[in-house]
Amino acid sequence: MKAVILAAGEGIRMNPLTHARSKVMLRIANKPLIEHLLIATNLAGISDFIFVVGYRDNQVRDYFMDGNKWGVHIEYILQSHPKGTADALGKVKDLVDDCFLVMNGDVLTSSEDLSRLIKGNGHILAVKEMDNLNGLGTIEIRDEKVIRIHEKTESPPTNLANAGFYRLTSEIFDAISQTPLSPRGEYELTDSLQILINQGKEINFQKLDAWFNFTYPWDLIDANRIFIPQGENNHGIIEKYVSIEGPYTIGGGTRIRSGSYIIGPVIIGNNCDIGPNCFVRPATAIGDNCHIGASVEIKNSIIMRGTKIPHHNYVGDSVIGENCNFGAGTKIANLRFDHKCINDSKRQKLGALMGDNVSTGINSCIDAGTLIGDNTIIGPGAVARGNISPNSKIF
Repeated sequence: MKAVILAAGEGIRMNPLTHARSKVMLRIANKPLIEHLLIATNLAGISDFIFVVGYRDNQVRDYFMDGNKWGVHIEYILQSHPKGTADALGKVKDLVDDCFLVMNGDVLTSSEDLSRLIKGNGHILAVKEMDNLNGLGTIEIRDEKVIRIHEKTESPPTNLANAGFYRLTSEIFDAISQTPLSPRGEYELTDSLQILINQGKEINFQKLDAWFNFTYPWDLIDANRIFIPQGENNHGIIEKYVSIEGPYTIGGGTRIRSGSYIIGPVIIGNNCDIGPNCFVRPATAIGDNCHIGASVEIKNSIIMRGTKIPHHNYVGDSVIGENCNFGAGTKIANLRFDHKCINDSKRQKLGALMGDNVSTGINSCIDAGTLIGDNTIIGPGAVARGNISPNSKIF
């Protein structure tokens, strides 16, 4: 059986993080989302993959190449124009056998859930029981079969969300050829499945135990905590008088300098310079070639590759892009005075969501929930808040 991963979308609601990269290449625990998905699927027993790529497709191709590094084989199909999930799947018609797996590249589940899906029969749609179905597609069932698939609706008929994982047969391609444009102007895979249902075909469903959906940047923060590896894995150099508690992973070429205090779960990439006298708190992922310096505190955050946070800085509940540079004393707020939820996140704690190549001056301040586009400059002593466009200058 082959696995088809739909990875062509931009992920506009993930901006500013997807301005310079494909959504599926956003990282949690120092691996792209789609890599976590590939690994879980391979553990479930599949080694042949088809990636349907589009936006920033070279990033995906250059990272995975033919898949040999992971012990799998990967083929690529280009969806050059975003015409929807049915259009994307239709492009692989001649590359799959009678049964195959289809997965959205921006959702994750466990290898155990995928193994059960693979071993099923006929058409199967994976679902997740949810208390809050806001913004999610749902299914309607009768006699343990799917009878209708609903896109986002105000009155969901069940608490079963469409999870974005499918076991399908080649019958789907005839349905795709009959699928009309949706109100969003796309050819939707859910509409193709509804055509099969209307033709009397059986669509079964399978409940997932684990499901991680990535719609907004802050979704990365929650999943990062869970996907950071457990255990103690050190491939770097830990100097004397370093204190480490809980699970940690330290990459090759990384030095943890004296006086640093680390509480896991934490993952630190390759060739990083950490400390001296810094505090790295739980659920933090620091990418390759980063510098976290003296008197810096970081908690519950994702710091992407090549970023420098070297002097008297605080970063909490944030996602920081690649190759950013913080001036001494830059602080990121992550809590409102009134303790109300920040923006639309439904989170009481949320720091900055920062794109790539952002620079801050000494003693600059970034308000809670601030979105900062790529290549922005925040001057010395300046206060940044709200939604800041790429290439801005804040003084």
